[in-house]
Amino acid sequence: MRFRSFQGLVPAPEHAADVAAVPYDVVNREEAYALAHDKPLSLLHVDRAEIDLPAEVDPYAPEVYVKARENFEKLQAEGALVRETAKILYLYRQTVGEHSQTGLVGVCHTEDYENDVIKKHEKTRQDKEDDRTRLVDTLSANTGPIFLTYQGVPAIDMIVNDFRLQNDPTHDFTAPDGVRHQVWRLPVGPSADIEKLFSHHVPAAYVADGHHRAASAFRVSKHRKASNPEHNGTEEYNWFLCVLFPGNELNILPYNRAVKDLNGRDEAEFLAEVGKVFTVIPTEVKTPAAPGHCSMYLGGQWYGLEWKAEAEASPIDQLDVSILQDRLLSPLLGIEDPRTSKRIDFIGGIRGTEELEKLVDGGQHAVAFSMYPVTVDQLMAISDASQIMPPKSTWFEPKLRSGLFIHTF
Repeated sequence: MRFRSFQGLVPAPEHAADVAAVPYDVVNREEAYALAHDKPLSLLHVDRAEIDLPAEVDPYAPEVYVKARENFEKLQAEGALVRETAKILYLYRQTVGEHSQTGLVGVCHTEDYENDVIKKHEKTRQDKEDDRTRLVDTLSANTGPIFLTYQGVPAIDMIVNDFRLQNDPTHDFTAPDGVRHQVWRLPVGPSADIEKLFSHHVPAAYVADGHHRAASAFRVSKHRKASNPEHNGTEEYNWFLCVLFPGNELNILPYNRAVKDLNGRDEAEFLAEVGKVFTVIPTEVKTPAAPGHCSMYLGGQWYGLEWKAEAEASPIDQLDVSILQDRLLSPLLGIEDPRTSKRIDFIGGIRGTEELEKLVDGGQHAVAFSMYPVTVDQLMAISDASQIMPPKSTWFEPKLRSGLFIHTF
């Protein structure tokens, strides 16, 4: 792994809570407007600049990117974003409830992305990738970090934990959603030690969240390289913004499913068909306690679904979401391609099983499935095997805030 410090833009301490924003892709246009319309320093005015234009303007229209650049320059001119005086690494700690995770913020090399030293497990959508590519290219900046994970290294953990416990953070605030965000600036010595440890002891990193941001950063770098006749490899566009967390600190929530109809069957017929594929037991347990199980909500009743894993199955075929798709959603409900089907919706685990009950009891959906979350080990094994997870397999919580660190080139 090539991982190093950078001389970026950060919020002035008094503005950190106002600048920091949820990732661009976890809110729609209306939600982004509601979050930012009375907060002029929010980075959503850059990442989702369409909120500052008339509602009829297409979010991918050229004027959106022009407005993003204007808003980005305004934040710098007003002193909300300030330039660091030297290249450094950061510690970024998030706490929600009883869970905390501490990552290292720096830049990774686009060649490592290209050569699968940084491994992926999802396909990207072309429209989303094109959008972020245009934004990154227009700004000459990575405004939102890519969320990476790696197999923890005790020597790195020791530096991180010792520094965090012995020093006060430069930024410390709790966002409206209850997540506490803390940032520490690492001095030159620890930064150099960490860079060296990554180069010697971290053979690979894995994209946990941010596949579109990573792909966009790579595309911009490739374009800049091709259009620069004096390219020599030292340019800042060869690097992109990342936060790296050791895998044992991460919290993965399930990505649940809800289907709008039973594909022509009534509830009794559907339940009988499911019983031919899985062991079905009426239950009050709404959340499965282990892999190889899921909970199904149908007709006001929860059912436990169980199956035996196939020992020879590939890592991707062993996933609960793959088994549900291959044995039930496709053959029984006719959901052939969950990426494009309008009959299935995906509900992040942060919303709980109450949301599944609400969808079914309200009549918008006929059946819902509460899944056991994918583990970090499964994510890494699938990425190592160069396989692609089914869509909406993982939901990482808490989400990284954008705007706390910005890499420019």
